Amino acid sequence: MKTRLLIILLIVLVFPNILEAQCAMCRAVVESESDGKTAEAINNGIVYLMAVPYVLVAGLFYFIYRKMRG
Repeated sequence: MKTRLLIILLIVLVFPNILEAQCAMCRAVVESESDGKTAEAINNGIVYLMAVPYVLVAGLFYFIYRKMRG
């Protein structure tokens, strides 16, 4: 398990350009639009995608907290 994590970490550190490839594509789409609706939709999508894992993890920790106290 530790070796897999180390290998993934090394790949991410050695090839950072691969991780940034999608940002340029999204940026090109947003810059090509003149009304700004696409940029607003992309920002809303990012917020929703970011919020859901945090809510799930917070709910899990709350459930564990309640079980440990009660």
